[in-house]
Amino acid sequence: MTEESNTSAMDWLEAELEDTLDEDFEIEFSEPMLSMEIRKIYRAQHPEMLDRKVYFRNLLRLQAELIKLQDWVQHTGQKVVILMEGRDSAGKGGVIKRITQRLNPRIARVVALPAPSRREQSQWYFQRYVPHLPAGGEIVLFDRSWYNRAGVERVMGFATEDEVEAFFRDVPEFERMLVRSGIILLKYWFSITDEEQQLRFLMRIHDPMKQWKLSPMDLESRIRWEQYTKAKEEMFERTNIPEAPWYIVEGNDKKRERLNCIEHLLTQIPYEDVPSEKVDLPDRKYNPEYERQFLPDELYVPKVY
Repeated sequence: MTEESNTSAMDWLEAELEDTLDEDFEIEFSEPMLSMEIRKIYRAQHPEMLDRKVYFRNLLRLQAELIKLQDWVQHTGQKVVILMEGRDSAGKGGVIKRITQRLNPRIARVVALPAPSRREQSQWYFQRYVPHLPAGGEIVLFDRSWYNRAGVERVMGFATEDEVEAFFRDVPEFERMLVRSGIILLKYWFSITDEEQQLRFLMRIHDPMKQWKLSPMDLESRIRWEQYTKAKEEMFERTNIPEAPWYIVEGNDKKRERLNCIEHLLTQIPYEDVPSEKVDLPDRKYNPEYERQFLPDELYVPKVY
């Protein structure tokens, strides 16, 4: 390779890296509409947050490993299920976003089910979740899962005590069946302190770009903090089985939370590098008789920027 072509390649790589960082900064730009007063309060409460450079360096490293994991899952036909549970505003959505950010959505997909319909309420409880389980070569992340019954449904009175008790009896065997079928099942609980949740809810109230995240259920969860704590403790006690244990991720520092969860996830799955064929870009075929037609201007999006 000549010095000129080598310089050109480095310039292209530098441009690609800048584009990647722009994308990352856009995703991380999580306080766009907050007043300076609220930002000062938040930063004062988080004096030891992870340095941005350390965070991005490790995030990119871990995301490269996630791509290797994805390739291994696809190559070997493995089936992976990752349950993401936790307190409202505990950061599970942010972790899911960083896990899937660079993965193939045809292989790694997120399932976030709405409230059950009347028909679904009459079904076997696990029935609405089963169709979303992965086939061979797929990774499925549940943004809340069948554990709704042990949490919000129980605390808010959407399920009877008999239904909750039946869930606790059934869920260990249900998960053992999944594991016996060859599914790799990981269960994460994202934990934050009472004070941190209150601060994040206040930030959502004052941020027009995040107010949609604050549902009536979220507000009710503040009132029933202790009830949710008791429900969580019993859930851990009755569903932390050897075949599918719970893993708690501390989330007061969002950046550490994301890195720690991804790092742990990668240690729980025995993936390895898989062989890949070298990709050569084929030459384009030219037809000297073809003339490109001009399209009318009204078909084009206006160049405002």
